[in-house]
Amino acid sequence: MMELVLAGGGMMIPIILASIIALAIIFERLWALRHSRLMGGDPVGTVESWIASKQLTQNKVSELARMSPLGVVLASGLQDVGSAEAMRNRIEDAGRHVAHQMERYLNTLGTIAVISPLLGLLGTVVGIIDVFQSITASGGAAGINPELLAGGISKALVTTAGGIMVAVPAYIFHRYFRGLVDERIIEMEREAIRLVDMIHPTESGKR
Repeated sequence: MMELVLAGGGMMIPIILASIIALAIIFERLWALRHSRLMGGDPVGTVESWIASKQLTQNKVSELARMSPLGVVLASGLQDVGSAEAMRNRIEDAGRHVAHQMERYLNTLGTIAVISPLLGLLGTVVGIIDVFQSITASGGAAGINPELLAGGISKALVTTAGGIMVAVPAYIFHRYFRGLVDERIIEMEREAIRLVDMIHPTESGKR
């Protein structure tokens, strides 16, 4: 395997770096987008119990914000409970920030999925150019060694294979994380609506 990597030449270096970055992003996002980390149990139920026991204070709201990203969104809504509309505006502002955090590094992962095969193709083109330059230097077609020619072309194709091997999993995980972020956002919206309905049941019923 190492021989193949070395055979790919200098263009294998950015491809290997891209694979390392992609792996780091994949593992980081798998951890960051866990349901338990983002949702933090049942924060709306926790708020409901605080209201029932008359314990909903500013300290409790701050505690809610520390629980999870969903807690941050809900705590923002609780900063202005004057009306359902005011709560929704606060929640939307906080929700945009949390959504941006959930999408962190996904553009980088998508870029790696796109450029890796292009880097591989570039390496192959450069390798084939080197092969034909060697043929020219050896005296043209009469001096061609078929085995050396086949070996040179096979080495040139190593970078294309390497680029595709990086691009495929990067693309798969990029699409997976995009779908997961959308799913988490929908869950957060559902919980936020539940909170607003609980605080302002009459106003929410008029929507």
